[in-house]
Amino acid sequence: MTHSAGTAYSVSGDHYLSYADGDPDRLFSFTSHFAYADARLWAVIARRLRFMRADGKEELRVLDAGCGPGTWLRRIITEAHRLGFRKIEAIGFDIAETQIDKARELTRDVRHLPGVSLSFEVRDLTQPLPEADRSFDLTLCLYCVLNHLPQEVLPAVIDELARVTRGAFVTTVRTIGSVPTAYVDSLDHARAFRQDNDLDRFEVELLDGQQFNFPSHLFAAREFETLMKKAFTIDSLRGLDLFHSRFSPDPRWNPEALPSDEALVRVLARLEDRFATHPAFIDRATHILLIGRPRCASVPLQAPAA
Repeated sequence: MTHSAGTAYSVSGDHYLSYADGDPDRLFSFTSHFAYADARLWAVIARRLRFMRADGKEELRVLDAGCGPGTWLRRIITEAHRLGFRKIEAIGFDIAETQIDKARELTRDVRHLPGVSLSFEVRDLTQPLPEADRSFDLTLCLYCVLNHLPQEVLPAVIDELARVTRGAFVTTVRTIGSVPTAYVDSLDHARAFRQDNDLDRFEVELLDGQQFNFPSHLFAAREFETLMKKAFTIDSLRGLDLFHSRFSPDPRWNPEALPSDEALVRVLARLEDRFATHPAFIDRATHILLIGRPRCASVPLQAPAA
């Protein structure tokens, strides 16, 4: 049976939150399976917030396209408030209704901060965005959102994201050489899965018997760069997590006696910095991280004919 990615992420609920973002009560501890990548990504975003504040900016508008349970907007609002932004407006949307419900629940701690306006909506990224041109200082589209879109709609979607961005655009996508994922949950909870790279489809059966089949396209770095540079000036394109995932113990195989080695972690971090943009390695990262700025006003995405 064919499903949308939205259906799969809706059904996964709290399992996806735990797998993707870790403990929601430890917002900046980065405890998820993607801890290294999350920490590096957060460093990029936090640095951007500091630069804007240092330039005297007191108001901030942020869009998170495919926001999931709202973790990244919680982080951004918390940090922006700490930095002294007087007015913070943030919008998150996702196609998975249960993820939006979870985002509304988890962001109660930040939505009542002085000067904060935060809203979450159920939306389809392939449809036109209602926001005006150059609306956002920071636009996010993170962790596989673009992997799940049909290839034929991607140019129009990217043009639309560029249209509403006046500042920085930050996105990550899964690469052609990445380690396997079940997307909606950890591999520990998957009985079987299959990525069909000819049809750009992903099939997974979870241990509880649920089965899903939804779009999944894995990107090569050059392919992604070519796609994005038509709408964005690219400031940075690099692999994210080339080594850490491959050196993480797997409880299904490695004994608990395998020690956590802090010296190894430091070596891996140096290797990441050295090879993150190397042509022979970037396509074998877990994700590609791209940071860009909109080139010019783009033609609005047209709604499909009724």
